[in-house]
Amino acid sequence: MKRNWLKMSVFALSFLLAAAAQAQETDAKKQLPEWKPNPNHTVILEEISSAIGASAVDNITNAEQIFCYQVASKPEGYTGYTLDGFALAGFCGVINTELKTMIVSELFMNPDNIIFDVTENCIIRPRIMLRFVRGVDSTDVLLSSPCHAFAIFYGGKLNAFNAKPAAQIIDALVDPLVRSKVDFASPALLNQLLPIGIAQTDEQKALLNEKNGPLRKWEKAPKQSDNEPRRGGWNKINLNMK
Repeated sequence: MKRNWLKMSVFALSFLLAAAAQAQETDAKKQLPEWKPNPNHTVILEEISSAIGASAVDNITNAEQIFCYQVASKPEGYTGYTLDGFALAGFCGVINTELKTMIVSELFMNPDNIIFDVTENCIIRPRIMLRFVRGVDSTDVLLSSPCHAFAIFYGGKLNAFNAKPAAQIIDALVDPLVRSKVDFASPALLNQLLPIGIAQTDEQKALLNEKNGPLRKWEKAPKQSDNEPRRGGWNKINLNMK
């Protein structure tokens, strides 16, 4: 009950943030009127920073963008997109500055919200992956609910932390973001520089509808007429590259 005000504030902000899922920052100043950074929570907790390393910490504290993705355990035979070994189910928005401050402060800097060296007796169910991007580097943070925990992925390493005391905060973040996700599409396919994963123009939407076509029209090989000489030598090798 003591964090109901925070739960409701974050719920409202998270819902508005992800409702459109259009990779645009949302003004949060009016959405978190009651939450203020704790002046005592300004540094990543030593137990976390020593486990994940300085570069991973820099990505979190100095993130230039934070992208939200819905993830799930990868089922057998799954051939779709993955993120850190999980099935990538959807895109759920871009976290703005105010919400980023709250997440970092409460989950990484507040010692009251993490229990170190104690493992919860429950099954971690992946729900949301937050990608903290700085330059071309990134640190991924997996939020799990209802077994409340978060895991940090960086440099091929995984570090998990028991966040049971922050259950209300995690639920307030995860639940609305999951409900408002949109289908994910490869940003590489759309020639996007940012890992948004949604088609934003009619041209990109049309591109996604071309399931088996090449990305660029000029890459289509012209049909060889009967009067043209058949290709020989190296030209007859089909590398099966599409």
